[in-house]
Amino acid sequence: MIITVLNESESLDRLLESLCDQTRRPDAVVVADGGSTDDTLQRLRTWGASGRLPLEIRSEPGSNISRGRNVAIAACRQELVACADAGVRLGATWLEHLLRPLQVEGGASVVACGFFLPEALTVFETSLGATVLPALEDIRPERFLPSSRSVAFSRSAWQAVGGYPEWLDYCEDLVFDLRLKARGYRFVFVPDAIVHFRPRPDLWSFAKQYFRYARGDGKADLWRLRHLVRYGAYLVVLPALLWLALRVSPGWLTLLGIGAAAMLYTPYKRLWPEMSALSPLQRLQAVCWVPAIRVTGDVAKMLGYPVGRLWRWRNRLSIPDWRRQET
Repeated sequence: MIITVLNESESLDRLLESLCDQTRRPDAVVVADGGSTDDTLQRLRTWGASGRLPLEIRSEPGSNISRGRNVAIAACRQELVACADAGVRLGATWLEHLLRPLQVEGGASVVACGFFLPEALTVFETSLGATVLPALEDIRPERFLPSSRSVAFSRSAWQAVGGYPEWLDYCEDLVFDLRLKARGYRFVFVPDAIVHFRPRPDLWSFAKQYFRYARGDGKADLWRLRHLVRYGAYLVVLPALLWLALRVSPGWLTLLGIGAAAMLYTPYKRLWPEMSALSPLQRLQAVCWVPAIRVTGDVAKMLGYPVGRLWRWRNRLSIPDWRRQET
C-alpha cells in the first residue's frame, strides 16, 4: 500500500498503528514524504527501524500529492495497490475488505472504493461532518467516485491512465477516477473498508480547504454546471428574491425560506442522530453552525473556482486535455 505525507508528525503514529492492527497485513508500505519540516521523516525512520511494518520511505521535497502518489506506486513491487491519506485511522478490516474485489477473477479491471467516516472531537467538527460529508445511505454505488484516502486498484490500471495528474494539486483523485472510468474499469463500492478522519477544526481551515477544492475544479474543468448553478443561486436568485420582498411583497420571502430549507434539510438529517451525545447548549451550537458552514463553503467555492479557471487559461498551452489524453 502507499501513503503520502507532509508535516504529519501529530497523526502519523495513529495511522501506522492502525496499519499494524489490520486483519490483513500489507505486504509492503511505501510512504512518500513531500518535504516535511517537522519530525515526520524521523518518525518514519524510527518506525522503519522497529520492523513492525515492511516500511519503505521515499523523500520528494517540493512534490505535490499527485507526484508523491506516483513516486510511491512506482516504488511498489506488488500488482495490487491500496492507497490511504495521512491524517486517517484505518478500520481494522480496511485492507482485507478493500482488496477482496481485486482478488477475484478479473480483479485487474476493478477499482475498489472504500468509505470514510468523520471522527469529530468538537461541536464544530460534528456539524461540519454532517454538512459536507455523505452518510452511507446517501451513497449511490454506481456513481460513487472514491477519494484516494480509501481506494485500491491494480498497478496496471495506474499505468494505463498515466498515473495521478501531477499538474494538479487538488481534485487529482477525481481526475484519476474519471480517467479510469473512461478506460472501462469497473468501480466496486466497499462500504466495510472504512477509514476514520478528523474534519477541519475551524471555519477558516474549512474555507481554505473548499477554496482549494474549487480552484482544483477550475484547473481541471470539473463540474462546470454545478458551479454555474451556485453562482446563479447566490448572485441572481437570492438578490432577486430580496428585492421582490422589499419592493413588491414580503410574501416572496416564503420562496427564500423554502430554498434555505431545501439546502439545509440533508445536513440537519445527518446531524440529528449525533444530537443525543450533545448537551442542550452544544445542540444549539451545532444547529447554528450548519448554515454558517454551508454558506462559507459555497462562498469559498465561488472564490476558488475562477482562480482555477484563470490558471487554466494562462496554462492552456501546457496542460493536457485529460479527457482525451492517451498514454
